Amino acid sequence: MTDKNKRRILVVDDEITVCKSIRQAIVSDEYEIDLSLSGEEALKKEEEKKYDLIITDLMMPGISGLDLLKNLKDKKSNAKVIMVTGYPTIKTAVQSVKMGAFDYLPKPFTPADLRSLVARAFKAADSEEKGENWVEEVKMPAGLHYMLGHAWIKKEDGGLATVGILYDFLKSVGIITQMDLPKVGDTVSQGEICGKVTDAEKFVHRIWSPATGRVVEVNTKLRDDHSLLRKNPYQEGWLFRIETTNLEEDLKGLILSK
Repeated sequence: MTDKNKRRILVVDDEITVCKSIRQAIVSDEYEIDLSLSGEEALKKEEEKKYDLIITDLMMPGISGLDLLKNLKDKKSNAKVIMVTGYPTIKTAVQSVKMGAFDYLPKPFTPADLRSLVARAFKAADSEEKGENWVEEVKMPAGLHYMLGHAWIKKEDGGLATVGILYDFLKSVGIITQMDLPKVGDTVSQGEICGKVTDAEKFVHRIWSPATGRVVEVNTKLRDDHSLLRKNPYQEGWLFRIETTNLEEDLKGLILSK
């Protein structure tokens, strides 16, 4: 593959060892990968080179990951942004997705976790470059709260809520060959893993929970028929129901569909 056709990736972290380890995890003949040790340096490099993907640490001195994201959005950059975050900053990571980050990756993560996320980001970018308006192929009903690019939640009676996957997440994954959902009695937390799907290329993609609560019911139909997710992701393709613990607070970090 010629340099002209390679995807350009910028890795941003104030620790060079972290930058190098991320580069090593995703190194490929298909990618041209640069490193930056600060948000300030990253903005200069993006201005000069125009990256397809920026993987940045959330917490950095000077220009933080959130500041970098805001600057990129203000400049109308087309680069997709993946935010790397520590556990204490999950709420901020959820906020970063609301601000326009493609996704976030909590520490610690494996090279496979990172490669799966990068593959999904570029699959979404490919669809956009081809002019596919795939986000609107299945319209989201009004009245749902959702985490951009991931999951939705619908308030039910008695403190219960139904959780499902957004259609744009499904499209960026492609063909699903395996699905792992929580069990009844499990607790899920907003911004943390509530399920996983494996695609035809054997990438495993993590689904973030839109709210915190105890799982009281799982959609068993999905075990036998994954196609329900695509056919009707906002009704028959729901994932599970939870008994919520602090739903009104959780909803503040989500977007309301209209």
